[in-house]
Amino acid sequence: MVRFLTLCALCALPRVALAATTPPQTMSVPPDPARWELEGQAKIVDHQGRRSILLDGGAATLKDFEMRDAVIDVDVSTPASRGFFGIQFRIADDGKTAEWVYLRQHKSGAPDAMQYTPVLGTGLNWQLYNGPGFTGAVDIPKDTWFHLRLEVAGARAKLFVKDMEKPALVIGDLKSGRQKGQLALAVLIGEAYFSNFEVRATPDVPWERHLPPMPPTALTRWSISPAYDALARDLERPPSAAEVASIAWQDVEAEPPGLVALYRYHDAPHPRVSFQSDFSTRLQPQPGMKVLYARTTIVADRAEVKRLAIGYSDDVSVFLNGKILYRGRSAQSFRDPGFLGIVNPENDAVYLPLKKGKNELMLALSELGGGWGFICRLEPLAASTSASAREGGGAPSARTVR
Repeated sequence: MVRFLTLCALCALPRVALAATTPPQTMSVPPDPARWELEGQAKIVDHQGRRSILLDGGAATLKDFEMRDAVIDVDVSTPASRGFFGIQFRIADDGKTAEWVYLRQHKSGAPDAMQYTPVLGTGLNWQLYNGPGFTGAVDIPKDTWFHLRLEVAGARAKLFVKDMEKPALVIGDLKSGRQKGQLALAVLIGEAYFSNFEVRATPDVPWERHLPPMPPTALTRWSISPAYDALARDLERPPSAAEVASIAWQDVEAEPPGLVALYRYHDAPHPRVSFQSDFSTRLQPQPGMKVLYARTTIVADRAEVKRLAIGYSDDVSVFLNGKILYRGRSAQSFRDPGFLGIVNPENDAVYLPLKKGKNELMLALSELGGGWGFICRLEPLAASTSASAREGGGAPSARTVR
């Protein structure tokens, strides 16, 4: 089954039933409805002299097929000036989980002309996973056939665009964690035609993760709440002590480099975000927005101020010991119409007045689309860092506990 999602999480298309069989070693698949499950705006047509699959806000899932490691080859032609088209693979959990690599016509030549994202809890996560290993520059031909190749091996993948000798994008660590699943061609928007599809199974390589290092200042141990209707809550106030005690908290560990990807624990909301098409509505309520709370305990050896470097999607309230210190929104298109809302711990900083002993740090994190998550680093002030270096120290004076 494939559940096909827009980058702005605007819709979910119909599902496809899984029919798992052992695939042949090499398989050429013609554009035939008997071989493909077509969803949304999808049909078989003739285009530029070839029988093709046309997708424009749709998907084509290969029937009776499940893959782990494989090489996928396909020709693509797109007349669209704007769009998102590519390959979804290792689709599992009834469509909730997958890997997806896609190209964007309107970004041709730009650093994010192509992009990889895991699909988690039906949601895309391009705001959380961005930069080297996730995005890359490539020139995308218009209205002419060109070739794509995707090589999937263990926890890694390589995308080739036109040039089959040098990969255009090397994905060093596939993030969904799924080792098997279905395979599909997918287009969010923008006409794209696919032909000459072939998939070749390859011997499984050892499953080895290639994670970035975990910074020593990263806050990694958190407890998260269930998800709530964000519009039904006062996000400038923390939950009361009675409510905190009644919440079924779930303990989670941040993944390197300190990221907590919340779609791993909660399904993605899919609201229609008005200000992505009408910037004048950016301060209006957005029905369907969800919020959850994340908390951790910081133990300080003495009363001091620490710098909390924080990246988040899509908005956050920061509470320390029951008092609000900060509220911000970093949603796509919110700060300006071209703003993407990419999560980075250097995005914002909040200064925490810690008391000696235990301090409760709580975040209220709201989601609109593109990835629900946060990353926090607890750092000394610049002056404290310099003094510590002069004294030959450097060990933090505050630590976190569950």
